[in-house]
Order: sequence, then C-alpha cells, then structure tokens
Amino acid sequence: MSGLKAHEVARFLTRPDISEGIFLAYGPDTGLVRETAQRLIRKLSGDDPESANIVTLDGAEVDAAPSLLAVEAKTISLFGGKRIVRVRGASKSLVMTLTELRDDLQGAAIVLEAGNLPPRDALRALVEAARNGRALPCYPDSDEALQALIRESFNQQGIRADADVVATLREILGNDREITRRELEKLSLYAATSKELTRDDVLLLCADNGMMVIDAIVDAAAGGHAERLELALNRALSSAVDPQRLLAMCTIHFANLRRWRTEVDAGKSPRSVLEGQRPKPHFSRIGALEQQLRLWSDNALAIASARILQTTGDTRRRPGLAEASLRRALLAICMMAAAH
Repeated sequence: MSGLKAHEVARFLTRPDISEGIFLAYGPDTGLVRETAQRLIRKLSGDDPESANIVTLDGAEVDAAPSLLAVEAKTISLFGGKRIVRVRGASKSLVMTLTELRDDLQGAAIVLEAGNLPPRDALRALVEAARNGRALPCYPDSDEALQALIRESFNQQGIRADADVVATLREILGNDREITRRELEKLSLYAATSKELTRDDVLLLCADNGMMVIDAIVDAAAGGHAERLELALNRALSSAVDPQRLLAMCTIHFANLRRWRTEVDAGKSPRSVLEGQRPKPHFSRIGALEQQLRLWSDNALAIASARILQTTGDTRRRPGLAEASLRRALLAICMMAAAH
C-alpha cells in the first residue's frame, strides 16, 4: 500500500479502509501529527470508545525495551474491546519489531507518531509497503485549509465572525495545528454568549505577535480615533511591548504616509497609490490608510513626524518616562488627525 497524499488524509480519517494494522502519522507539523493520531484512534475505537483498550508508549521506552511494543500489541484485553497501541516519537528503531508484527497483529492497531520522514526513511518505507499499513503525511496547513478550518470551527459553535476575522487570524496564526486549535477554542469560548466575533476581539485575545497591535496603534493615532488608540496602547504596553519599538514603528508609518502623500499630490488616488505598493498593505487596513491619506497634508505629516522623533529622543534620555511620553505624543497626533 503506497502512502496517502496529504489532501487524502482528512477523508481517510472519516472512513478508514482497514481497522487493524500499522498506521503512521508523520510530518513537520507536530500539532497536526498529534491531532491526526487522536482522530484516527477515536475512529478505530468504534461505537463504544470506552471499551477500547488503548496503550500509549513513548518512543524512548520502546527503544530501551524493543520487545515492549510486541508484548503490548499481542496482549489480549481481559474485558474485550479494540486493542490500540499508540507510540509517540516513533523512529526507524521500530522497524525490526514492526516487520515481525505486521502479518500477525491479531486484530490490533498500532498508531505511530513521527516527525518529518523522507521517502527513503526505513519506518515510512515499511508502513507504505505493508498490505495493512497506512502512512498519513501531516504538512502545515495551506492558506485555504487554514481558512476552512477557522470557518468550520466557528460554524460548529454557531458563531458569526465579521468578514475580516478569518483574514486577521490567518495573519496571526502560524502553521502548528495544535496552536491553531487552542486559539480557536479560546475565541469560541469568548464568543459563547454573544455568538459574534470581531477583528478587535481577535487582536485582543490572540495578537501576542505584537505586529497586529502595532498596526492598530498607528492606524488609530493617524486616523484620529482616541478611544481605539487608548485601547490598543493599553493592550500593547500591558503585554510588555517596548515603547521605543512603538515609536520606531510610528516613525516608519508616518514616513510612509509622507511618501504616499507625495504621489497623491501628484494626481494619483489614495487607493491606486496603496495598491501599487510592494509589499501591498493588508487588505483589512486599506480603508484606514486611504482615510489617513485624505486627512493629512504633507506639512501636517512633517509636524507629526518631528513630534515622534522628539519623543524618541526624550524617551532615550529619560526611559522612566517613556510610557507617559509615548501616550502624550500619540494622543497629540491623534487630536491633529481628528481636527482635520
């Protein structure tokens, strides 16, 4: 039996074509490997999962006592039920034992979890070649797969997510399925009563990568939104984001606005200027950036930039007042935007 393709694994997990044998979940996404093994075990356990006889071993245990896997696989449960042996951290050291077991499993299922295995790896080759073997590759989610997972998770909970929630989560989440699941569970719990999620909710709960919070700060300040600025600043500073970093990002942002403003003054529309940037700003920010380009003149942007540079110098000389100086400067700039 050749190994499954990555896109075939989800379908296989809903209806495995064998109920006993050697199953190998492998790949660089350790969270997805673990989730795949868990889903498979639930499916193999049948209609009465409580009766299943599941034993979990660590790869190091089996390396130290090679006969342990064979003993566990062939041990008959006193109370009946499906015999499932799960091995975490499996490696090619199991090949000899599995070679002896593969044709005499006596109804048992062996579920292996391993890292990223090349095609010629002995363990992967053994499972793929076995008549009752199934190798299940677990690779990081594509954009489409991750977006589908996010939508499916919220739909199952009856949660209505704003249009930009999925895109925002895609920017925040990495490619570890376990972390993704944990973040989605956190959001679902947060929205359990309201049944609604906004981009601000996502930033509040998940954006510990800082960049999303910084975008919220600069957009609130340059857009004249004082309440949003206060919320975003509180979120960032309570997460120990360095005020110097915030000031540096504000410097870059207002420098970009001045550069883009020059193109607008030359006759281009704000949208065409932004669409022409490489890399292009995230689509969820395009509206806010368009508004900023309409609010600010080049002269006003020069004044705001000078205020940020002055504050940067002040915070370096007096780091104890860095947070207060940052708040004062950004609020002043916010008020400038609001007055336009």
